[in-house]
Amino acid sequence: MRKIEVLVKPNSRESKIVSYDSEKNILKVNIKERAENGKANKELINFLKKYFKRHVVITKGFNSKKKLIGVE
Repeated sequence: MRKIEVLVKPNSRESKIVSYDSEKNILKVNIKERAENGKANKELINFLKKYFKRHVVITKGFNSKKKLIGVE
């Protein structure tokens, strides 16, 4: 499983990848959903599943803008 740090900006106009810093291994992602009741986390997982075409899980940072995700 590959681990990637993700910096999430919820409540954005659209869900999209803003940038990737390969030196720090940080992916910056805007998410359309608000950060309430886990909506942004669900949207992030669904968005990244479509992007990577692989299974994606949040392993750390469920209540934070900075998350650690695992891509299988």
